[in-house]
Amino acid sequence: MPHPALSEDHVAVITGGASGIGLAAAMKFAGLGMKVCIADVDAARLTAAEAILSSIAPKGAATVMAATVDVSRMESVSELEHAVRERFGGTDVLMNNAGIQPGSSLFGAPDNWQRVIGVNLWGIIHGTRAFAPHMIAHGRYGLIINTGSKQGITTPPGDPAYNVAKAGVKAFTEALQHELRNTRDCRITAHLLIPGFVFTPLTAHGRSEKPAGAWTPEQTVDFMLERLDAGDFYILCPDNDVPRALDERRILWAAGDIVENRPPLSRWHPDYAEAFAAFVKNK
Repeated sequence: MPHPALSEDHVAVITGGASGIGLAAAMKFAGLGMKVCIADVDAARLTAAEAILSSIAPKGAATVMAATVDVSRMESVSELEHAVRERFGGTDVLMNNAGIQPGSSLFGAPDNWQRVIGVNLWGIIHGTRAFAPHMIAHGRYGLIINTGSKQGITTPPGDPAYNVAKAGVKAFTEALQHELRNTRDCRITAHLLIPGFVFTPLTAHGRSEKPAGAWTPEQTVDFMLERLDAGDFYILCPDNDVPRALDERRILWAAGDIVENRPPLSRWHPDYAEAFAAFVKNK
């Protein structure tokens, strides 16, 4: 059965909603007859996405809202929450999805680190803190879906600012779900979306055609909805190259660095290459 929050005339708010996974989710929610608000920093993309959603929504533009929001600023997100309550009466589904990945180096420019963490981690914290208290008080079944990353779990070398932010998203969302399930009369649940390789503007890097190994945003959202219906907290998405079984072995190996007292990121350490390959093979 579909989650009760995903019902006609209920309200969904999606940050980073003008493209990629966010827009695919907004389109799915609009198609269900939900009222949808998309928030993004890109005004041009917002305008185009709003037109698409208005054409899909059974009741047209009256059930679609678009807002220019910088999720790294709490005041901007608080204004969004207030505007949604003024327009639609409240929020039933919050998808904290806005993210950037410009690349980073360990000793790179501090402004770059601050922006990545500001959007990818603080954006999710701000969204939750602005919306969740009103969602709980509303008394209806609801969802908070935070977009994480496998890079926040296995933390591969190469983009430390992104890894730090997404690791924080995992820890924050776990704490959030614990808080919600221990809040009396709370009907809101939190969920961590962990996409695989998805072809979006964030991952395109100049390519115009989807790589064979990538999923589309629509595939990712369909999988997310299936796992929400099943009640999953960790929504670990495969793609066309990496099945769940391989993700599981990679995650277990990463945790094993601590338990086995191996060097950090031993998966990429030459002394452990054969051991990791054997670990993956011996399922």
